Amino acid sequence: MGFRLSVKGKENIDLGSEMIQSVHVDVCTPTDSMAKSSNVNATIFISGKLISNTMIKQDETLKLFNWSLVPAQNAEAYRDVTIKVIAADNVFRIVHFPNTFVIDYSERYNDHIGVGEFSLVLRQKADKIPDITADGGQKLDG
Repeated sequence: MGFRLSVKGKENIDLGSEMIQSVHVDVCTPTDSMAKSSNVNATIFISGKLISNTMIKQDETLKLFNWSLVPAQNAEAYRDVTIKVIAADNVFRIVHFPNTFVIDYSERYNDHIGVGEFSLVLRQKADKIPDITADGGQKLDG
């Protein structure tokens, strides 16, 4: 199984399966809801390996780090994010969050896996929840 993260904005970010180890997509409502709530949030949790920039052309995780520092007042804080889950050369799932911001970004440095590990938590802007799409069952293209 593999994953691809594509972030579109002023500066594009692309991470592949060589870096991403896990993805968790969560759409949730408050646990005390007695009916379908309009108070919904959609969150993506991503974790992976930090790889030395001598091993890759561009340091995509540095771009993630810098995106996490963009202030909320800046329109560039919100970006278009697509996650692809790939299994057996097929795209099992494509999840698209068109207005996403960084909730949390962290890096842990060690000498066990490359340079270390990163984790990223993204959330769709609350008034744009209906714009989220999910699809799947496609052949992997190049």
